[in-house]
Amino acid sequence: MKKTIAVLAGDGIGPEIVAEAVKVLRAVAAAYGHDFIFDEQPVGGAAYDAVGDCLPDATLAACRAADAVLLGAVGGPKWDALSPAQRPERRALLTLRKELGLFANLRPAKVWPCLKDASPLRREIVDAGVDLLVVRELTGGLYFGAHRRAADGRSAVDELPYAVDEIERIARVAFAAAAARRGRVTCVDKANVLATSRLWRETVQRVHDAEHPAVALDFLYVDNAAMQLVRAPGRFDVILTDNLFGDILSDEASQITGSIGMLPSASLRGDGFGLYEPIHGSAPDIAGTGVANPLATILSAALLLRHSFGLAAEADAVEAAVGAALDAGARTADLGGRLGCAAAGAAVCAALHAGRREI
Repeated sequence: MKKTIAVLAGDGIGPEIVAEAVKVLRAVAAAYGHDFIFDEQPVGGAAYDAVGDCLPDATLAACRAADAVLLGAVGGPKWDALSPAQRPERRALLTLRKELGLFANLRPAKVWPCLKDASPLRREIVDAGVDLLVVRELTGGLYFGAHRRAADGRSAVDELPYAVDEIERIARVAFAAAAARRGRVTCVDKANVLATSRLWRETVQRVHDAEHPAVALDFLYVDNAAMQLVRAPGRFDVILTDNLFGDILSDEASQITGSIGMLPSASLRGDGFGLYEPIHGSAPDIAGTGVANPLATILSAALLLRHSFGLAAEADAVEAAVGAALDAGARTADLGGRLGCAAAGAAVCAALHAGRREI
């Protein structure tokens, strides 16, 4: 298989963690006979410093031309003084999501068996099992509504719009994901307060009844869902929610697993094209020190193989290699270990080669 991957390393620790994910993808290509072409492009603050734009036209064009996008992280204090519209988070991330039509964000979170002690939750809660998927609507809601501030600066308004078709398409993604997992969707909203949440409930229920009646469906208010995530995370299979709530709840879920450095994500549109990135930020405080955890980015590369390239066996192999490396004691500082970023990536590559030899 020959595929092109647009590589957007970005800012902070982005170049370090992306480099390790690319090494793993190259190892996969060599082991399974694929030809992956890596098209490196600037994005975020690094792009702004180079050409005065956090998302240059050439970068967006390269993403459109590629078969998938691998992204590191963007932003940092250096660019906080830019206008809101030009800051890396809005100009790069939100524009990429909108321009590429990436409406479905998948954020899996699980506690790896060898990392149970890294979770802040009591052992009996973790032992009950934590393996959930947050399905977050990514191109609507509060992040893409109108934002206004009064001329005197003393008041502001952020709009939270949603349309039925936006809710229908993300609901279908969640139900399909649940059907392939444990068959349960929990729709999280604030329907006791928000009109958009009431529209979510009505629409999700209708799609469920008409198209996915075999999948169990329940609803939770977001405040209760946040509590249940730390009280009994094992009750969740697939969490379906909007842009804002999905952002918050998936970050909470990351801490249950022991480190935000372990959570990958896939941002997809309807045809299988996707952008893949760790859910954490650019971590400028540790950038350049070589201690960042690359595993979330490597696991994002596994999602790329699975969802955009249809290479399930290769994706399974990468995920198994991460598990084998962790079982062998490969730990970066956030997991209580001493391995650096490059050494952690090398451990995964070694485990991948070892697993391939055993087949």
